[in-house]
Amino acid sequence: MKIFIETERLLLRELVPEDAEGMFELDSDPEVHRYIGKNPVKTIERSRQVIEIIREQYVTNGIGRWAVIEKETGQFAGWSGLKLTTELTNGHINYYDLGYRLTKKHWGKGYATETAVACVGYGFGHMGLTEIYGMADIGNIASQNVLQKAGLQYVETFEFDGTMHNWYKGIKG
Repeated sequence: MKIFIETERLLLRELVPEDAEGMFELDSDPEVHRYIGKNPVKTIERSRQVIEIIREQYVTNGIGRWAVIEKETGQFAGWSGLKLTTELTNGHINYYDLGYRLTKKHWGKGYATETAVACVGYGFGHMGLTEIYGMADIGNIASQNVLQKAGLQYVETFEFDGTMHNWYKGIKG
């Protein structure tokens, strides 16, 4: 299995079918879904399907979200990374979106920021991207802080799926 990024405390590697239990723990938690549609996953089968969709993105788009693994414990902590978004969002299409999601027991450790900074560096350095975007529900201050610490700047507020979100943009500099 390929490791894409190694940070001080974490490994970012491809998501694999064996991550299904960790993905289910992550996406079945209503608190994790508080700012992302309030629609937690109900079955591990759905988690398996999500992993397959992401694995298809690796092949089709050359990029997709990666598993976040604690080096010290080997424990699945969530996912982070860039995704080529091909649906129209806030007037943009075919853009690279920075995203991250961690299990509740891994909140407050700085992992989201650590991975986001690393993923932006990977996008601009390894992939040669010139722009990276991100968005966060206006109520999700923690996620907005992560985007800013990763070097993305606030652009505007817009409606997405009936909820107001802040839109961020990072430019290779």
